[in-house]
Amino acid sequence: MSAWKNISLWMDQLDSFDARPPLENDCQVDVAIMGAGFTGLWTAYYLKQQQPDLNVIILESEVAGFGASGRNGGWLMGQISGQDTLLEASDEALKQLAHNILHDIPDEVARVIAKENIACDYKKAGVLYVAARYTEQKYRLLEYFNELKQAGYNQTDYEWLNTSQLEKKLNISSSFGAIFSPHCATIQPAKLVRGLADAVENLGVRIYEKSPVTAWKQGELRTEKACVSAKWIVPALEAYGAQLPASVKKLNQYHLPVQSLIIATEPLSEELWHSIGLASGEAFADNSRQVTYGIRSADNRLVFGARGTYQFGAKLRENFQLTTQEIDDRRRILVELFPQLHATQITHAWGGNLAVSRRFSPHMIKDEKQGFVLSGGYGGEGVGATNLAGRTLADLILGNDTDLIKMPWVKAQGSFHDLTKWESEPLPWLGYKSVIKAFDFEDKVLTQDDAAKWKRQLAEKVADVFEKIVQ
Repeated sequence: MSAWKNISLWMDQLDSFDARPPLENDCQVDVAIMGAGFTGLWTAYYLKQQQPDLNVIILESEVAGFGASGRNGGWLMGQISGQDTLLEASDEALKQLAHNILHDIPDEVARVIAKENIACDYKKAGVLYVAARYTEQKYRLLEYFNELKQAGYNQTDYEWLNTSQLEKKLNISSSFGAIFSPHCATIQPAKLVRGLADAVENLGVRIYEKSPVTAWKQGELRTEKACVSAKWIVPALEAYGAQLPASVKKLNQYHLPVQSLIIATEPLSEELWHSIGLASGEAFADNSRQVTYGIRSADNRLVFGARGTYQFGAKLRENFQLTTQEIDDRRRILVELFPQLHATQITHAWGGNLAVSRRFSPHMIKDEKQGFVLSGGYGGEGVGATNLAGRTLADLILGNDTDLIKMPWVKAQGSFHDLTKWESEPLPWLGYKSVIKAFDFEDKVLTQDDAAKWKRQLAEKVADVFEKIVQ
C-alpha cells in the first residue's frame, strides 16, 4: 500500500492493497477502455449490465483511484457544468427530461452501491451555496437564484434560505443566506472507485493495472508488453490524456489539465461540530470566485477545497505535496468561514489533475468511423458526471435509442471536430494568471469591511470582466 499512501485522505483510509497484474499478452476484445477511474469503470459496469457476454478490458497506467477519482472533494452532484447553457435552445419537454436525468444521478449511484454492496460513506443531504464573508455574495447569489427560476427549476430543486433558516443547517460566520438544493450527496470517493473496480471484475471485466498505453490507433491499443485489438476504444482519461504519446495527443487539445487543491482537518469534537452544523451531512460552498467546497467526512473531519492551479504548457502536476502557501490560502478562507477552527490542525493536504473543456461543459461523443466513444471536460463536477457519462457511453456503444443520447451534450454521430480546441500557449497560461489576479484582488478588497464603495465596485467589475473573457 505504501506506493499509494499520501495520495489523498481518501486513499490513506483504505485497507492495504496491491496493484493488479499488468497486461502481458496480446488479446482481441469488443471494448478496450483506457483508464480505471470513474468514467472507465462506470462505462464497463453499464456495458456488462446490459450485455453480459461482451468482452471488455480496462488498461490503467497506475491503479484504480490513482487519478482524480481518488483525490476529489467527495461531492456527488445531480448536475453537470454548463447544463443550462447547453439546454438553452431546447424545448420545455427536453429541458424537463434533462433536469430529471441530472437530478437522478445521486440516486442512481445509490442504487448501484446498494446492489453491489459498496461501502463508501454515501449520504444524500443536499448542498448549501452560501452567501458569506461579504455582502456582495448575497446579491450575486440572489441573481443566480432568479436565473434558476427562469431556467424552469422550482422550490423542490432550489430553495432560498434566509439567515435564520440557514443557521439551522450551517453556522458560517458573516452569512447572508443560502440556496439549498437536495440534488447532491457526499461520498468517500476512493472507497467508491475501488469498490466499483471490484464490482466490474465480478461481472467479468479484466482490469490490468500498471499498464500505460503507449500507442493508440483505430481498433488498436499498445502497451509496453502487448497489443489489444478492439471494435470500440474508450479513452476515459480526462486530464491524463496529456500522458498519451505525442503521436496521439489529440485529447490535450480539448481537455486542459488543471489542478484541484484540498485540505482536511483533524477529526473535530462533537462540541465543534455542534457549533458548525452539517448534522445531516450537507455539502457546502461559499459564493465567491475562490470556488470553495467542503464536506463533513465520516470520521468527523472538515474536508475543504478552493480554487486550484494551472501549469504552463497544460502539464500535469506530478507532485501534490502542497506548499505552505497553498495550505495557508485554503486554511485562511476556512477560518474566515469558521473562526472556531483557528487552532485546529490540518492533517492532510492533497490535490488532483482534472480537465476542463474550452466551453467549460462536458461532452459525450461517438465516432463510428474511428471506432471510439469519448467523454470528458467535467470540470469540478466530475464524480456525478462520470456516472451519467458511463451510462451514455454504454448506450452509444450498444446502439441503444435512449433518453440519455438525446441530450444536447451528446453527439451520437460525432468526432473530434465537434470539440473546440484550446488556444495555444502562452494564451491559456496568461489568461489563467490574469483571471486569478483579478479574483484574488476582488476577494482581498471585498473582505475588508472598511474598503471604500468605489474600490469594492471596481474590484467586482474587474472580476466580472475577466470571468466573461475566459467563458
